[in-house]
Amino acid sequence: MTVDPMISPPRNTLRGVLGVARAPFLPLAVLLAASGGLAQTAGKPDLARLLLGVIGLVAAHVLVNVLNELSDDASGLDRETQRTPFSGGSGALQARRITRRGAQTVAFISGTVALTVAFIALGVYREWGLVPVIAVGAICIFFYTPWLLRIGLGEAAAGLGLGGLPVIGVALLQGGALQPAVIIVAIASTAMTFNLLLFNSIPDAAPDYRVGRRSLVHRVGVVGAARIGIAAWGVATLAIGYGLMRGALPPGTWLAAVPAIAFIVPEFRWTLAGAPLPVPIPVLGLNVVHNLATHLLLIMAWMVNRW
Repeated sequence: MTVDPMISPPRNTLRGVLGVARAPFLPLAVLLAASGGLAQTAGKPDLARLLLGVIGLVAAHVLVNVLNELSDDASGLDRETQRTPFSGGSGALQARRITRRGAQTVAFISGTVALTVAFIALGVYREWGLVPVIAVGAICIFFYTPWLLRIGLGEAAAGLGLGGLPVIGVALLQGGALQPAVIIVAIASTAMTFNLLLFNSIPDAAPDYRVGRRSLVHRVGVVGAARIGIAAWGVATLAIGYGLMRGALPPGTWLAAVPAIAFIVPEFRWTLAGAPLPVPIPVLGLNVVHNLATHLLLIMAWMVNRW
């Protein structure tokens, strides 16, 4: 077997590590943790516990990302996708910026960190209410790529495992019974993270189908997926609105209407036009902004309300 001298052998680089970890998506994990901790404590969290939750959640997020990258490389999926800033994989393994062994090492380290955080939460802080959250989260992580994505539950698993559960988990780590604000934020987080996976799966629908994945877009079509996305947006918006009306969320939370409107206007226009492909980049981009900005504004509202 001859090797093309023009192709450099794969090597492990920082760019490759950040690629398989999907670093641009990790700020969401930090914002989810902060939202959960602040919602549970009305803006006055135990900072040590909050930091522990942030570390564990980021590590778990990295783990699921790397496992997905490894699987998509092995199946050949990431050699067929048309990459956008929001979909199609990082391309780090295909561009030989990191070896598969290197990616497996990243997965092992991140998994070890996440497991250590779980042991501290249970063994040191004795927050046994986290057991079911950790158990369901582990199922979402390890069965997401090999099973859940193949039976049409990928979006729901991502919404729960990378949205609502992190908020609830970090809140429980603060101690005490769950506050109504936590449930409200968890519902909104689940719906918004569900939408992240829903819309980001549309550009990859054809190659996903060829490797055996069955997302919602395969079952209901692009127009159906767009309508479901509007419904999920409605759930998130109504949850936050309800929290404001009931006084469970701080007054400044009304600013979350800005990213909500910024996303739904182009998304609704695209849906009314028949949801033509490709999905407009503003729709994909503002979907991400909606999620990140909503959590950031919630965090800022809690902090302002504290003073």
